[in-house]
Amino acid sequence: MLRAYRSSEVREAEKPLLEQGVPLMERASFAVATAAVRELRSRGHLVTGSQVLVLAGGGNNGADALYAGAYLAARGASVEIVRASDSVHAEALATAKESGCALVDSGKDGILKAARRAGLWIDGLAGIGVRPPLTERLSSLVTLLEEERIAAPDEPIVIAVDCPTGIGVDDGALVGPVLTATVTVTMGAPKPGLIAPPASRVCGRVEVADIGLWFTGEPAVATLSGSDVADLLRVPGPADHKYTRGVVLLGTGSDSFPGAAVLTVGGALGAGPGMVRLDSPEVAGLVLRRYPEVVTGLGRAQAVVLGSGVPATETERLQAPLDRALEEKYPVVLDAGALELVKTEYTDLPSTVVLTPHAGELAELLSARGEGITRQDVEAAPIRAVRLASTITGATIVLKGASDVIAGPDGPVYSQPARSHWRAVAGAGDVYAGLLGALLASAGEDLARSGRGYGKPALIAAAASWIHAEAAHSDGPIRAMDIVDGIPAAIASALHD
Repeated sequence: MLRAYRSSEVREAEKPLLEQGVPLMERASFAVATAAVRELRSRGHLVTGSQVLVLAGGGNNGADALYAGAYLAARGASVEIVRASDSVHAEALATAKESGCALVDSGKDGILKAARRAGLWIDGLAGIGVRPPLTERLSSLVTLLEEERIAAPDEPIVIAVDCPTGIGVDDGALVGPVLTATVTVTMGAPKPGLIAPPASRVCGRVEVADIGLWFTGEPAVATLSGSDVADLLRVPGPADHKYTRGVVLLGTGSDSFPGAAVLTVGGALGAGPGMVRLDSPEVAGLVLRRYPEVVTGLGRAQAVVLGSGVPATETERLQAPLDRALEEKYPVVLDAGALELVKTEYTDLPSTVVLTPHAGELAELLSARGEGITRQDVEAAPIRAVRLASTITGATIVLKGASDVIAGPDGPVYSQPARSHWRAVAGAGDVYAGLLGALLASAGEDLARSGRGYGKPALIAAAASWIHAEAAHSDGPIRAMDIVDGIPAAIASALHD
């Protein structure tokens, strides 16, 4: 599991080491310099003679960048420094100068000339304590550099110290100009913005430098790996039968959208439950022709999936199975049309109810609950949006996108990236709903007995996102049914990770 911690938690972890005199800055700057050397060599360049530009702001990140520049200058690189703050670390600046680094004219022309000379930039303009929006001076500099980076015929390597300048370090938001990184060298542990969208998209490859920090608390944001998913999967044993392996009931599909039932059933069956029930008489024949093992009609189930392919005008049919599941405390997935029920009628839900909106649907839900939030607001700061939605509804929220962002009322936020953006196709969300329902069914009895989720629905939803992303991994175009077909292999991959 990749664990990300807030900037305040990182500073707390640094305190005892700093009191003991541990040279954290030396370790951090050496890690940045090492990453720079590796990037240069990977492109066939020698360090000696390479042109490097150090972008130094105030604070520790600026100091790390300056010391890294000094290391590179000592190895023969030609290093220039843009001093972007009046409070640049004096000792680090002196060390850089003594090593042969040269200060650049801080005017626009001087900065542009230095930027164009350098094939590698070290971004130490802002520390993890800086919150967007940037100051006018820094914003203008970042805009200038980013425009130059994009326009350069031979795009420079950009090494970000701890975080790219301009991102929301703790919430992953993008609210102004950002200097996009090739590589981000982060100290001790990732910060939320490095693994959560949209900021994660401008971080490049994230490398964690071990500088000796130790964290004992729960992470703010986490990303599951295959081995984490394997720990959550319930592999059947000799004493199992179809009821102990989990039964999932689907109220999906309609005359308007019959394919949604086929896709949710396919997603559920791919996860290996003991049984899939379908309570959608109008599409049962279509589904049975594809999946004859499906049992039609209501009956015993340990999880329920409702709404995929059901128009908002037909949600009345979903209320009875939802009421029954809530009364019996079994987990429920509410997708697509079923989200209408949460706007006005079912306003206080347990965390065992999982809502699976995309950005537009989440904005509509929050607006219906009195929050003036647009789709653009959700896309700009998804961590905030899912946390808010979970607090307001009580439910677990899965915000579907290029990276799925998942939050419950307790526990960390999970950010699960797509392995391939080819998965952004019609029907992919239906497959996810069925897959998630089957995984929840395997834990349904335990969740019903506890009466609360205690963070487990969010964890299972993150596992479903990992499986879905793995099943959708492709070098070319795919259909939603390709994701269905890939689920068993994705689960096998996790079990053998």
